[in-house]
Amino acid sequence: MIFTDQMGREITLSHTPQRIISLVPSQTELLFDLGLKNKVVGITKFCIHPSHEVKQITKIGGTKKFDFDVIDNLKPDLIIGNKEENYQDGIEYLTKKYPVWMSDIYTLDDSLKMIRELGNILDTLTKAHEIAQSIETSFQNLPLVHNIPKVAYFIWRQPWMIATTNTFIDYILQKIGFLNAFRDLERYPEITLEHLQESNPEYIFLSSEPYPFKEKHIQELQSILPHSKILLVDGEMFSWYGSRLLKSVEYFKKIVATL
Repeated sequence: MIFTDQMGREITLSHTPQRIISLVPSQTELLFDLGLKNKVVGITKFCIHPSHEVKQITKIGGTKKFDFDVIDNLKPDLIIGNKEENYQDGIEYLTKKYPVWMSDIYTLDDSLKMIRELGNILDTLTKAHEIAQSIETSFQNLPLVHNIPKVAYFIWRQPWMIATTNTFIDYILQKIGFLNAFRDLERYPEITLEHLQESNPEYIFLSSEPYPFKEKHIQELQSILPHSKILLVDGEMFSWYGSRLLKSVEYFKKIVATL
């Protein structure tokens, strides 16, 4: 069987995979929600959901540094990665030895396609369609805010980094009804606090990941922008593009209710 991933690469499988390695936290969670926990043999150290299940599974390193010896010992018949979250050299090395299916996610449609494609490859298509349909239905309730307020979404400190256009996070912000305060920039640029003052966003979101922002960081930024409303937000809800999206819209409603 020949399958094409979201980067346009073909992989050939002689059978339905029985030994799967996931290199991406959000896709690891999806595999469990597809009922495949007994087939997942390797995950990254950042794969934290479902918490009661992943502790027992072999860790193959991080998303951007793989332990190839551990992977070889696991003898996978499918490896699942992501273009943005994994590193090119590592993926190219693995591709020489194993079938590697890569996702490439920018929009909700990309996410739904990924879920259904993995369901097809892993013979869990009915469950995959159910998850994708539930996500699609929940997102029909967006946008939640009106008048398109400006928001800055921070992912890192020292240096200060934000999520801007051409990212899944920005797509989600737009779906909720926000306008990115740094829409003239792309991807995950560094900015200065002077830039932040100039953009003067109505809202500032401090993500829980990859940098673990805390209450003290709200105070730090509030002194610079006293009129902006600053919130700590769950980064998984904005950036995880697997079955975590089943919970996102209800979370967004709670966030918007506090604005």
